[in-house]
Amino acid sequence: MKKKICCTLVLIFAMFCWGCSMPETDAVVSDQVETLQEIEGIEEETLTEEVMTVVAESTESVELETEVEEPKDNSVNLLMVGDMLMHMRINKTGIKEDGTIDFSHLFTHTTEMISAADIAIVNQEIILGGPELGISGYPTFNTYYEVGDALVEAGFDVVLHATNHAVDKGKKGVLNCLSYWDNTHPEIGVVGIYDSQEERDEIYVVEKNGIRIAILNYTYGTNGLPLPSDMPFAVNLMDKELMKRDIEAAKEVSDFVVVCPHWGTEYVLEESSYQREYSQFFLECGVDLVIGTHPHVIEPVEMWEDESGHQMLVYYSLGNYVNSTASTASDIGRRMLGAMAEVTISKAEDGDAYISEYGAQPIVTYVSANRQVIEVYPLEEFTDEMAQGCYTITQDAGFGRTYCEEIWERVMGDLR
Repeated sequence: MKKKICCTLVLIFAMFCWGCSMPETDAVVSDQVETLQEIEGIEEETLTEEVMTVVAESTESVELETEVEEPKDNSVNLLMVGDMLMHMRINKTGIKEDGTIDFSHLFTHTTEMISAADIAIVNQEIILGGPELGISGYPTFNTYYEVGDALVEAGFDVVLHATNHAVDKGKKGVLNCLSYWDNTHPEIGVVGIYDSQEERDEIYVVEKNGIRIAILNYTYGTNGLPLPSDMPFAVNLMDKELMKRDIEAAKEVSDFVVVCPHWGTEYVLEESSYQREYSQFFLECGVDLVIGTHPHVIEPVEMWEDESGHQMLVYYSLGNYVNSTASTASDIGRRMLGAMAEVTISKAEDGDAYISEYGAQPIVTYVSANRQVIEVYPLEEFTDEMAQGCYTITQDAGFGRTYCEEIWERVMGDLR
């Protein structure tokens, strides 16, 4: 972001008549020329007699316009993507011919966007339980540890794990996942699942450019699967009393509070009354930013404001980052369209942090006709020709670039 700064140089001269004989005139003109030379870096010989005459005859205002990059030390660029929904076809794309596992292809076309953010967040829908628990898809998911390696390589800093699939592989799945992150990528913030009450009660705060940002993550439920009896703290659930305590604690240790709820109704392009109820609750608690996941389609973005003037931005759903749904529903194309939330958090002179800019970028999951190639593209790089050769169009005949643009405009308007 650049801001134009205008510098006005005012040259003030005494009024005098060139027709009169005034010994001090040459000295006055010379002084003003020297001033102009110092400011503009103009060599004396380049100043013609005519220029000197104009300088001497009038009071001039010389406006110099230059572009100066706005300081970045008082703002943070935060990016978040939606669900990493690892269906079995996506898991299979990570198995290479030599037997190694690598999912970096899922970020080939988006890494530059992700790594450019000061803070990049991803909703890891599926637990990283590893092959020892059996790699599986719907309805009880589990994926490879190497998915985490690809997330880190792409530039993500914070991974959210409080989803309805968090206990698909029970206690062992949660512990395997946490052990992987602790031992392989301890620098990554993992939020939403925990192996102790102490860990759960500790508010996750990341500090960038002098701004402390708390990130909280909760899910509406776990598909009816119980939490481990000896680990009631294993997954953060959307309990209002619990969340209120967490938010109050977060406000004590941070400048800005982000809540990432796993909520809403699947495949619906509008927010539900349930989401609005909780948004009102978050507003009353003093949350600054809400970014939602779970519906597997994009939903609107809305700025809320309370009576005191406090504002809270809500992304109701970012949809999927990647998926390969096995459904034969006629509207599965909308599940291929996701959003990258982009929020600039700035700090005022009084120390208050606020949202100074926000937007979203559309992304599309591409699934080849034989379903062996699955990649994610910014919508601007996705073409109708690519859509004609993909699997999705065999299930949803209208799918394509124009199809995605129309859904984006319907849901997000001109937000880019």
